[in-house]
Amino acid sequence: MTDTFKKNMGTRIRHWSVTLFLVIICVWAFTGIEFTGIKETAGQVSKAILRGLLHPDWGYVYLPEGEDLLRGLLETAAIAVLGTVISAVLCVPFAFWAASNKGKGRWATGSGKFMLSLIRTFPEVVMAIIFIKAVGPGSYAGALALGVHSIGMLGKLYAEAIENLDRGPREALIACGANKLQTLWFAVIPQVLPDFFSFALYRFEINIRSAAILGVIGAGGIGTPLIFALDARSWNRVGIILLGVVVMVTIIDLISGFIRRRLV
Repeated sequence: MTDTFKKNMGTRIRHWSVTLFLVIICVWAFTGIEFTGIKETAGQVSKAILRGLLHPDWGYVYLPEGEDLLRGLLETAAIAVLGTVISAVLCVPFAFWAASNKGKGRWATGSGKFMLSLIRTFPEVVMAIIFIKAVGPGSYAGALALGVHSIGMLGKLYAEAIENLDRGPREALIACGANKLQTLWFAVIPQVLPDFFSFALYRFEINIRSAAILGVIGAGGIGTPLIFALDARSWNRVGIILLGVVVMVTIIDLISGFIRRRLV
């Protein structure tokens, strides 16, 4: 009876300690934000934005003489595709570097995981600004930014897939006298390839959203006309652009989800 009481008391103390810790964090977060109130014109601006979103500029969907919604969405999709392809290829050596079941020492695995964490530290926007300074504004900078930034996340997921693979086929090939290249090609790659494709498609879904934002800072895509429309307070133009982004992201999510379910 005493042991049960002590166990219940210890469990309650842990639960209350965790709850108190979370409450302290929430209080600290709220006190760290300076709330200056709502502007007097907030209601008028909100009504104008809502009116524009409910009455989008359908004429901007296609313009024969210049940039329009369809061209912007296609450029955004192209940036996401190229960025995903770059990261899906370049992250493979990082994944094998960071995987912990390939007979390497802890220092090698740790350095690989540290490198992937270091790459993930820089947001897409920071990467885009760096590449805009290096190669100039445009979709090329956006694709490079997404490609380099995505290496961190895809490399981590690829490394976990390598760590979780079945060692049976590899050990069987080694017992038959296969060398490292043969075991890699016939035992490791066939197992991890479906996961690699699935993770790459998942990252592509994320890159579509990121590519729509990078244009705001000059990295190409639909974000460029979006920021122009916001600056000009052309809310009906903003409405059709946001509607186009929502439709594109929804369609790509559905297609990507269907393909990933077939792969895994």
